[in-house]
Amino acid sequence: MNTSELGWLKSSYSSAQGNDCVEIAVTRQTVHVRDSRDAVRRPFAIEREGWAHFLGFVAGF
Repeated sequence: MNTSELGWLKSSYSSAQGNDCVEIAVTRQTVHVRDSRDAVRRPFAIEREGWAHFLGFVAGF
């Protein structure tokens, strides 16, 4: 899959200048994650179950 065709969502915690941001794109099997300042670099992908575990972990902070 060409990740440039995905619908990328910007973090609500992005700075006011918009240059410090993580973006995600969700598909049926995976969640793709990228740095919006370097959108040319290949994003990494994690299975949806792993993403859910990650979110549960960071919610504890």
